[in-house]
Amino acid sequence: MLTITQQIEEIEQVLRKTPHHKATNGFIGAMRAKIARLKDKELETSSKGGGGVGYAVKKQGHATTILIGPPSAGKSTLLNLLTNAESKVAPYAFTTVSVIPGMLKYRQAYIQILDVPGLIEGASIGKGRGKEVLSVARGADLLIIMTDPKRLNFFETLTKELYGAGIRINKKRPDIRIEKLLSGGITIRSNFKQDFDQETVKNVAGEFGIKNAIITLKEKVTIDELVDVFTTRITYKKAIFVVNKADTIKNKFTRSQDYIYISAEDNKGVEDLKEIIWNKLDLVTIYLVEKDKKPSKENPIIMKHNDTLDSVALKIGSEFRQGINLAKIWGSGAKFDGQEVPLTTKVVDGMMIRFI
Repeated sequence: MLTITQQIEEIEQVLRKTPHHKATNGFIGAMRAKIARLKDKELETSSKGGGGVGYAVKKQGHATTILIGPPSAGKSTLLNLLTNAESKVAPYAFTTVSVIPGMLKYRQAYIQILDVPGLIEGASIGKGRGKEVLSVARGADLLIIMTDPKRLNFFETLTKELYGAGIRINKKRPDIRIEKLLSGGITIRSNFKQDFDQETVKNVAGEFGIKNAIITLKEKVTIDELVDVFTTRITYKKAIFVVNKADTIKNKFTRSQDYIYISAEDNKGVEDLKEIIWNKLDLVTIYLVEKDKKPSKENPIIMKHNDTLDSVALKIGSEFRQGINLAKIWGSGAKFDGQEVPLTTKVVDGMMIRFI
């Protein structure tokens, strides 16, 4: 009997020989869906079997980030610089043999940062403890993908490995709605012209055991994006790309459109990196103002961008929320000090709030 890996390889060989045009889209969609379903099964099997010693990491703080990169990229040095961790540092490959957690305190928030073994090509199929490392990445809120100036090609390599592991970086979930029904077959709705026909959608749904549903495609998508929506394995993560050891390049301690240049060894560019991490995590710090007290920044609460004052009240407690109708705000987001606003008002970093 063929293993899951062998079954996937057989299907991929068939796909490589299949010409790509509208007449074959239905078949290609079904085959890619079959691969995705097998990978779902593989992930479920490996999860039940455990992730290996040292890889069970409890999430702590307001958010979790993970340092991912090739061996000897300086991840351990950066972790020690950002946090209270003491990750072993050495100039040879695979110094880090398990997950080392640290905690960065920034703007009153506690951000957990995880240092993991270096990733190499083939990580998504298990090389160099790749599957264990990638399983930790799946649970993080932000990926810090890091390399050095001599290995910039690793950004592309690691992005491919993450993709192979079902991790989509800096992408949003395709706007596709699947409403399962008890009967009636498959109904497909879309206001956008797709590069595949309805039969392709039905074939993909069928591979995942969906026989009755209303499937609404609210944007133009590729076949791969269509398949991603059906699989349980796909997760969407934010990521930033960091080039360490930038002291070897002239005038590179600046933010570029693609990369962030730092030198962990010389502690250069690290403060900018903290700010970028904060912004990428969409965190905001707001402050509670107690009754009969002047507005101040003594009682911080960490929330997410686009959270509302109603979310803040619920975070304090459900019983507290029941007695709240309005709020007064000062500082950021307020048109004037003590402005009364509804609970649907969105939080702004630095806002001071008194519930009434």
